[in-house]
Amino acid sequence: MHASGLEGGVTRNSSPHVIDFLRMVYDSFLAKFPLFFGYWKKYADLEFAIGGTETAEMVYERGVSCISSSVDLWSHYCTFKMDTCHDSDLIRELFERGAHFVGLDFQCHPFWDKYIEFENRVDSLPNVTKIHERIIHIPMYHFSRYFDKFRALIHTRPVDELASEDILTALRDAVRADAAALPPMSDLELDRALRAKLEAYYYDINNRTSVETHKRWTYEQGIKRAYFHVTEVEDEDLANWRKYLDFEEAEGDYERTAFLYERCLVSCALHDELWLRYARWMFAQGKDEDARIIYARASSIYVPIADPQIRLNWARFEEKLGRFEMARDIHSAILEQLPQHVETILSLANLERRHQGNDAAIKLLEQQITEQNTQIAGQLTAEQARILWQCKGSADEARQLYKSRHKKYLESKDFWLSYLKFEIAQRTPDETDSAAHDRIKEVHDLMRAKGRFPATTSQKLSQLYMDYLLERGGDKAAVEYMNLDKELLKAAKRARSRG
Repeated sequence: MHASGLEGGVTRNSSPHVIDFLRMVYDSFLAKFPLFFGYWKKYADLEFAIGGTETAEMVYERGVSCISSSVDLWSHYCTFKMDTCHDSDLIRELFERGAHFVGLDFQCHPFWDKYIEFENRVDSLPNVTKIHERIIHIPMYHFSRYFDKFRALIHTRPVDELASEDILTALRDAVRADAAALPPMSDLELDRALRAKLEAYYYDINNRTSVETHKRWTYEQGIKRAYFHVTEVEDEDLANWRKYLDFEEAEGDYERTAFLYERCLVSCALHDELWLRYARWMFAQGKDEDARIIYARASSIYVPIADPQIRLNWARFEEKLGRFEMARDIHSAILEQLPQHVETILSLANLERRHQGNDAAIKLLEQQITEQNTQIAGQLTAEQARILWQCKGSADEARQLYKSRHKKYLESKDFWLSYLKFEIAQRTPDETDSAAHDRIKEVHDLMRAKGRFPATTSQKLSQLYMDYLLERGGDKAAVEYMNLDKELLKAAKRARSRG
């Protein structure tokens, strides 16, 4: 049974089972895909049919909280409110909420048109004038249409509706100054002169709005998909969004930049790169709580857990603000879903090290080692050795760990790469070049003799030792280098002949 087949004939008199089923379908779908604004409208229509105004309004509220930047959803919601509510103040309050969230949209004319329609319907002509005055400051697709309507209002509406008291005072002073050298003017002439000043004043504003609109025109034309879809956003579209965001950030208007991020992250909601950019930008504005909300939205709703980078950055953000336990919980939540994600394990270990000490980090890594396969365990053991060496300052303990564990990780490239790098980096004042060479060679020979690597991997690992020979070896280093190079070439040929 499909919900779409049931939906059209469902009323409040339908079977409770059918009603519950439809609600469950919508709730489940919109919990997973909250940015499909059209389905919020469908759900609200359904609720109006089966539950009435109150339940439909609850759906709209859920919808605009999930996709607050949707011009269409706010327009539908406000239309619904106009049709079902008789309290003009409540309707106006909803329009003002919508204006806060979508009023800056380049294509927000359907919303503003609906707001103007409402004020005309209730005969609130002063508000109609004020709305037009607000709109003409906004760079948008139909900016000139609203200015043309406002110009007509300048010559027909009471002057006090047309501008703030400060602006009117300044313009009246200008009219008086112009009239000082002229014969006395009648009140009608003074009124006409003031309206002419107002028209010139707003004409300058319209010119500035035109400039700002055309600055954004190319970017707006480059937006091929402004709505959410589960399919990938084209690279060209992503590049356009990046450039548009660069532009708004450079312009320096906080409200416009934040709104553009919200628009962008409707169509690009599955791209952690843009969520991360948004959170970092918000943090740079000094708005820690808003940045936290961005991280939470991205991590909890939109970005798949298979891309955990945004969550790791969230953890670092929380740590920066002193919320160590929260940072730990974020790591743990990732590992519940991705238990073999090495970057998260290492990040958690170092979180523990920074706040609980070296031993706590080594203990956590040891617990993970017992639960992981050989390849991952080798990487984690190498991290234990790094902490012992670089953080605890005990190269001897690190060396002992490598020696005691090397038989377990004969197939782990990361373990042996770390072991070899470690020994190359060690040098005590009392150690001769010959002794250092023997110590490093011992590890390389052990790796060559015991390691179970493909020929290409073995060659890459040996290259590190060969670089050491050329850069820090003695007078016999070139001989050893050439002999080793010959052996590696032979091994590679044998591998190719077998493969």
